[in-house]
Amino acid sequence: MEFTAGQIAGMLGGKVEGDPEVKLSDFCKIEEGKSGGLTFLANPKYEPYLYTCKASAVLVNQDFTPSQPLMGITLIRVPDAYAALASLMQLADAAMPKPEFGIDSLAFVHPSVELPEDCHVGAFAYVGRGSKIGKGCRIYPHAYVGEGVEVGAGSILYPHVVVYHGCRIGERCILHAGAVIGADGFGFAPQTDGYHKIPQLGIVEIADDVEVGANTCIDRAAMGSTKIEAGVKLDNLVQIAHNCSVGSHTVMAAQVGMAGSSHVGQWCQLGGQVGLSGHLKVGDKVSLGGQTGVLGDIPDNSVMLGSPAVPAREMLRSAALLRRLPDMYSRLDKLEKLLADKSKES
Repeated sequence: MEFTAGQIAGMLGGKVEGDPEVKLSDFCKIEEGKSGGLTFLANPKYEPYLYTCKASAVLVNQDFTPSQPLMGITLIRVPDAYAALASLMQLADAAMPKPEFGIDSLAFVHPSVELPEDCHVGAFAYVGRGSKIGKGCRIYPHAYVGEGVEVGAGSILYPHVVVYHGCRIGERCILHAGAVIGADGFGFAPQTDGYHKIPQLGIVEIADDVEVGANTCIDRAAMGSTKIEAGVKLDNLVQIAHNCSVGSHTVMAAQVGMAGSSHVGQWCQLGGQVGLSGHLKVGDKVSLGGQTGVLGDIPDNSVMLGSPAVPAREMLRSAALLRRLPDMYSRLDKLEKLLADKSKES
């Protein structure tokens, strides 16, 4: 598929600086620009690449001012270059070939399941008794959908996704390869003869427009539900334990771990390897930097770093002092020796 820079600008409500007729047929990274490629610049860190970029056009924010002369590259100015790129890539993705509708002859779908005609179930996938699959769903090869599961319209289950019995997946959700929804929570009662398993009788409820990364695990509740609200985005290798809840539009980077019955509010951002102890509450619009260790409740609108978590400003001050510690120690050592010498003289 090919468009001109002028056509792209028209789709995005942007303005062209340069050749509006230059043809664009692919996306490319600004570091690896090529003829016919469209790239973007949103992070100032990447601006130096703009002046050597071989892409045919670059999406930039409308207030961007180049710090050097441009060498024949066309700019498309838009209100938000990153959001504009996302819109274009969504259109490109929608135009890509999709699997044919219907059930592969090597798939198993229980006779009790009424599968809409516009769904696809790939080879060796399994859909269990009493499950409900919405319109336009795609269930890829080797995915497992247990008994009584509900999958909302337009959702995608990539290969080797496992959704245990009774769990509910909303509309337009994306579950990447190897994600496990509804495995038993880590519940054991310590006794003198060992740990006795506590049956996990609840479910997992995932609302609409949630994306779950590869090999991420969301455990079923002991009682009730583990809840993931609308618009949540989970990276690969995230662990969410039993009876947790994650508020709408919260994002979590890889290797975040939530212990049982912990709760994260709406519009939060959790960096990689953040760890949450059990039975705590993180408020709305909280940002937790990578490897932050959360041991207690955190109020709304907080920015926290470190383990145990402290306000970011406090952590940065401590880090600055830590860098000075060797020099401070040396000075203190000299001062102690000086005082000792004076004490001997007196």
